[in-house]
Amino acid sequence: MLRTHFLRATQLAHRQLHTTASRAARRPPVVPQTPSVEQAVYNILHTTPEVQHKGSRQILSCLAHNEPGVITRVSGILQSRGFNIESFVAAHTELPGLSRMTVVLNGDGNQIVQAKRQLEDIVPMWAVLDYTNTKLVERELLLVRVSILGPEAQGEEQEPEDDVDVVWASKKLRETSAHLRALTELTRLFEGRLLDVSSDSVIIELCAKPGRITSFIKLCRPFGVLEASRTGVMALPRAPLPEEPQDDEFEDEHEGVDATTLPPG
Repeated sequence: MLRTHFLRATQLAHRQLHTTASRAARRPPVVPQTPSVEQAVYNILHTTPEVQHKGSRQILSCLAHNEPGVITRVSGILQSRGFNIESFVAAHTELPGLSRMTVVLNGDGNQIVQAKRQLEDIVPMWAVLDYTNTKLVERELLLVRVSILGPEAQGEEQEPEDDVDVVWASKKLRETSAHLRALTELTRLFEGRLLDVSSDSVIIELCAKPGRITSFIKLCRPFGVLEASRTGVMALPRAPLPEEPQDDEFEDEHEGVDATTLPPG
């Protein structure tokens, strides 16, 4: 019985798709109208985002000996200063016994200097690096589970299998396929990956900058975000490029060359 209903739903969906395509082919092409100057200015003002004044974002990288209680001491010093910690990541490095802690927080620059001095006084701490005004490579990992049934389907009750409505099943089948294709394309644009696909949700992996991950989560909300997990910010400074010699320096080096000492030709 379920197979018969599924075949009827597939035939109905194919017929509706063919009818919609034939109607769209008969419609005359729509010629876009050129907006006036007032409409163009209004569109620019409407689409320009407002300036958001945020606090000073500070990034500290702490190199410490791997022993119990180090993370508690670092978080205690920052908490006593009243900093708003956005991210706190601690992990082992390539050397045994050495750990790196990357802390992203908001606060005043003078308070950051004082907190840095206190962190350097901790016994197992090797060094505290301030990456605030340094060119960095920042990355964060996101795992998010998104519904492919839509946010409105989370509270719906499933109908019994014996009384399956053909139109309802066909509509749900098309909506699920459309949501899956849209999420796949959105993930591809953000250079992410689909790790798991089920009948009602997908798990997406994305490694990018923190702002890009926040934007991706906002774009996934209309589909229905079931759960999400972020690792926090990891950062390393960029390697400086060698500076090319200026033209003046190049000319000065070749000014003292005597043309008579050069070989013929």
